[in-house]
Amino acid sequence: QVQLDESGGRLVQAGGSLRLSCSASGRTFSSNAMGWFRQAPGKERDFVAAINWNGGNTAYADSVKGRFTISRDNAKNTVYLQMNTLKPEDTAVYYCAARWHVSQRLITTSSEYEYWGQGTQVTVSS
Repeated sequence: QVQLDESGGRLVQAGGSLRLSCSASGRTFSSNAMGWFRQAPGKERDFVAAINWNGGNTAYADSVKGRFTISRDNAKNTVYLQMNTLKPEDTAVYYCAARWHVSQRLITTSSEYEYWGQGTQVTVSS
């Protein structure tokens, strides 16, 4: 049984930083593709960032490029999202997602992910 657990979300002022973590269990972590998505109230779940199995390839939504960094530590079965220069429009529930058996591919589409965490709330005050 695969389980993804996000943590690190909280209330922060605009311009501040947060690091989200997503720890995975139940399957060999190093063979998967991982991603972060976010969903604001009344809106659809949007892609934020993705990383391939060894961290050698990453992708970002235009809205977060230059501010957010996705990374992973396969020894700790964890993927991270470092978020800097946060804006009120970054306020959302942030979800991590995983999919196995994708070789070195990046996945940026939510429908292609197999497993999802429960989400962690990030609130950025102005």
